[in-house]
Order: sequence, then C-alpha cells, then structure tokens
Amino acid sequence: MSAGKNIDKSPKGFLFSELLTSIAERGMSLIDTRRYRREGDTVESLLKLCGLLLTSKGEASGIAMAREALALYRKLDEAQKSAFFSGVLERLEGDLDKAITAAANFVDAPSYTSLAVLNTATRPRCSVLLERLNQAPGGTLSLVRMREDLLDAMASDPGLAALDWQFVKLFSAWFNRGFLELRRIDWNAPADLLEKIMRYEAVHRLDSWDELRRRILPEDRCLYGFFHPRLEGEPLIFVEVALTDAVPESIGTILEREREELSADQATTAVFYSISNCQRGLRGIPLGSFLIKQVVTDLKSRFARLKTFVTLSPLPAYAEWLKARHEAGELAMPAACPDWDTFRAALDDPASDQNAEARRFVESTAAYFLSKARNDSGRIVDPVARFHLGNGASLERVNVLADPSPEAKANALGTMVNYLYAFNRIEENHEKFVNSGTISTSQRISRLANAAPMVHDSR
Repeated sequence: MSAGKNIDKSPKGFLFSELLTSIAERGMSLIDTRRYRREGDTVESLLKLCGLLLTSKGEASGIAMAREALALYRKLDEAQKSAFFSGVLERLEGDLDKAITAAANFVDAPSYTSLAVLNTATRPRCSVLLERLNQAPGGTLSLVRMREDLLDAMASDPGLAALDWQFVKLFSAWFNRGFLELRRIDWNAPADLLEKIMRYEAVHRLDSWDELRRRILPEDRCLYGFFHPRLEGEPLIFVEVALTDAVPESIGTILEREREELSADQATTAVFYSISNCQRGLRGIPLGSFLIKQVVTDLKSRFARLKTFVTLSPLPAYAEWLKARHEAGELAMPAACPDWDTFRAALDDPASDQNAEARRFVESTAAYFLSKARNDSGRIVDPVARFHLGNGASLERVNVLADPSPEAKANALGTMVNYLYAFNRIEENHEKFVNSGTISTSQRISRLANAAPMVHDSR
C-alpha cells in the first residue's frame, strides 16, 4: 500500500538552498586548491582546508570552502573521521595568550566592551569552524550527521567530548523553540516523510503501511512532529496520540487491529503513547519537552471535550533495577514466589495461583522505582520518568503486564505507566522537580510505593 506524494520542498527553504549552491559554485573559482590538497592524505587536506575557511573573509569563497570541506569529510572512513576530530581539537583550540590578555584587561577595567572581548578571546576556534561549515548548502544536516559520527568516535576516545560540547552548545541555540515548526502529519503527507516516520519509530515498531495508516488515518488518532527550516523534510521528533474516552491500562487497546473507532468530538482523553527522536545527532537537545506542551495546547484548542492528557509509557530500566535489588538482598520477594525464576513464571502465567501476588509485587515495586529509587548521582533511575517528571507531568498509575512484547517483558516485565499532564499544574510540577527533586504523584502511587517490600532504601 502506498501513501502520500513526493515531498514538496518549502519555496523559501528551496530558494535559499539554491542561492547558497549558486554562490558556492561561483566561489570555487576563487579557491586555489593547491593550498590545501595533499595527495594520499584526505584528513590532512581537510584540516588544511578548515584552517583556510577560518581565515576566509569573502562570502562566496567561504561558502565554497565550507561545501568543499563537507564533501571531503563525507569521503572519510571511520578511522579517518576520528583522526579528523582529534586534529580539530589539537589545531583549533583557543588562543591562550589572547585570552589571558583579555582577562587581565577585563579585571583592570570591567565593562561590557571588555567582557565582549574576553568572550571572543576564550571561544575555541573549533566552535567558529562549525559555524563556518554551517554556511554550506545543507550544512546544518551535514553537521547533525557529523555529530552522529563524533558520538561513535567518543566510545573509543572519550577526550573528544570537548568537541562534542561545542556541538551541543551550538545545536542548543540553532534548535531552540523559536526555530522549530510543529506540524500535524496525516495520511496525505509526502510519501518519503511517511517512510521516515516508519523508520524512525522507536517505541512501537511500524512494520507496514497498513499499520501506519491505522495510527494516523482515523479521526481518533494523531501524529505531531517538530521540523526545522534548515533540515528540509527531516522530522526532528514526533509523538503519536490516541484520542479515547478513558485512561488506557494497556498498549493493546491502542494498537489493536480491530477496534471501534471513536468520534473525535466524543473523546475526553488524549494519550501520548509513543515519542521518537529522529536525529541521533541531536541527542541531548531538549526537543521533547517543547513538543508535548505545544501538542497539548493544540489539542485543547481543536477538541473542546478533551480534559485529560496522559502518556502510556515504558519503564526501560525497571527489570534490571528490580533484579539487581533482589540479588543485593535489598528486596523481600513475595512469600509465594521466593526466588526470581518462580516469580517470573508466576507473573507470566495468568492461571497460576501465585499470579495475583506477583502482580501486586510488580505494582508496588514499580511505584517505588519510579518515585523513590535513585542512581549513584541521586537522580531518578528511569530515563523516561526523568523526562516526563522534569517536563511537569505527575505519576498517575502503574499498569502491570500492559505490554506483552518480548522487549517490554525483558526491560520492564511488561509494565507501563501513565504520566498525567494536568494543564494547570505543568509549570508548578516542573519547578518543584528541577528545584528540589519533588515528584508529583497520585495517592495510589504514594500508597503503593510506601508499601513496597524494600529491605532498606539505599538505592
């Protein structure tokens, strides 16, 4: 089954890209390639070209050099990319003598002018290089892809984190809320965009066009995404929403093939059941918090009867945490399921006499895990919980065996959780969480967490 049309580039973005390409082509005639090309050494050629780019003053030649540099970079293999990143750090550090002089001048005569000079002097040249590379046609997307390579290289060379920090700093500015465009993506969206949605879905896999159609075509299903004007046709992050008449207890009620569709004007509850980050190169850039809040606002304006906004979220770190606490002797297992294997068997068998006790055990320990457990740095253990609680949501309900998929059983014993986004309390909850670590929970979650069979509360 096919859907959509070929992607239609926005006129403004397309014309701007064409303009940059035209300038770059004219600028190439102004560049003496002998100044940087080194036969048989692409990395050295690229580093030389980057040095020239930093000293270039002409607009056309600068754009041309940036395009040529990115083209050379794309020819590098994995080892060469790592060598390039190391070379950038080694050769393009800040000028320490200039920074020391600027600092002394600021101390002697503090002023906004001397502070500006100090800020400029302490800025690493590698940061300036990234800005210059961004001048090239398609430069922003190329830099996002470059950071993906950098993240891979950091696995074997942690020292490259200094360069990654420069990427994060720039991307945080380039991809701030003011530059993001919220779009509702429906079945009439361009075909190549829909294909990307299928490929990027990270929570509940999309294996076919039919499955995608069931998630976005009915009037009680929505999909929203953030886009950036310099990343044509590339979603940054998207959220899938189900409009229902109750808070769901399992993902099956959302994704089942044969279900009775609900008229959108009868819906009282909006369920955010899947959030997928599309660009690994933007890892660490806070896109999701903006997305949910804006989608809540949009849904409230479109559907007057919507009163409740919740998630149906996974607990990706719960099973590992629970087993570790059991093995450390920090957890009292149910009397009917004294060991891990017996507990798992009872939980997975609804006909077992011990099933009800196993389910109660999961519900209470999951509530404790989400609201009280901390890692070694004092943070909430579960990354999804950190995201939603930091975003202003409250812990509403734990749903045992809500997702029977093998991955969910391995990561969370099939457990899912509802986070509630109470529109008039989002900012208050956010402030309490980020300032004092206070978590907003329902009374049921609090009771379950307090009743969890923890031997002690060290972790």
